[in-house]
Amino acid sequence: MEGKHILITGGAGFIGTHLVQALCEHNRVRVLDTMFRDALSNTEWGQHPNVEVLKGDVCKPEDVALAMKEISHVVHLAAIAGVDTVIKNAVDTMKIALLGTYHVLEEAKKHSQIECVVDFSTSEVFGNYAFNVHEGDVTSLGAVGEARWTYAVSKLATEHLAHNYFKSFGLPTCSIRPFNIFGPNQVGEGAVHKFVQRAIRGETLEVHNGGNQIRSWCYITDIIDGILLSLEKPEALGKAFNIGNPQNTVTIYYLAKEVVRLAKSSSEISSIHWPEQDVELRIPNIDRARELLGYEPKIDLEKGIEKTIHWYRSRM
Repeated sequence: MEGKHILITGGAGFIGTHLVQALCEHNRVRVLDTMFRDALSNTEWGQHPNVEVLKGDVCKPEDVALAMKEISHVVHLAAIAGVDTVIKNAVDTMKIALLGTYHVLEEAKKHSQIECVVDFSTSEVFGNYAFNVHEGDVTSLGAVGEARWTYAVSKLATEHLAHNYFKSFGLPTCSIRPFNIFGPNQVGEGAVHKFVQRAIRGETLEVHNGGNQIRSWCYITDIIDGILLSLEKPEALGKAFNIGNPQNTVTIYYLAKEVVRLAKSSSEISSIHWPEQDVELRIPNIDRARELLGYEPKIDLEKGIEKTIHWYRSRM
């Protein structure tokens, strides 16, 4: 993309910072963020002349209206994320997802120059067991009262909202369902993020309930590629896309072992009891993204972990 003016809500976070990096050289980028989790400010991209940072909240329509002026594309990342954080902030999780997304879509509807609004969803919408899941598969979530599913329910609702703005008003929207992102400069939660930091310090790596849960890990630059393709390709409009790397599928315990090995660490691995609901299996089918967007993940798990270790080691 070149010569565009892109708004990234939640753009100071982990994903947003990498997206700013990918876009700012040839486009103007505006970030709207509360700066609660700030990975952007201490990077060179946070100070780039093409980057404007507005401290604001998607739950405030006046902040969204200010941020949307003269914008050509929107990537809506703003959300509370991370299982532990969601469990502690269940009401705010739903409020920011539902109210924030409504404000973004409603404001975008007023601007005829907007070419695409990307709504960032989650692979959590597929529930406990998700093997080779397609975008059209049934989304089966846990029982009401299980805080684990608060995030997934709210994100699934925003997908429906974005899709219906496309159908009802012709607003050019699409949704992305990312699968287990990792990489440098991650803030907040994330297994690789925690494992790498602990391994570098020689501390024990903790896995939940034996670490037999299965995940497909996707390096951050492959996620960014998926976002960029969604912004650029007219074939994306009105659809949802799984973005991940099914080739990088391992158990959490194996992931911890790989981090220890690649970090040349003396850390031990310990299993702890975790009483909350968990996802036992999560592997995406990315055929739709391949066929319509030309998406293909490039970074294998070992290379991604090595790059992540190198980044953290250089800064710790």
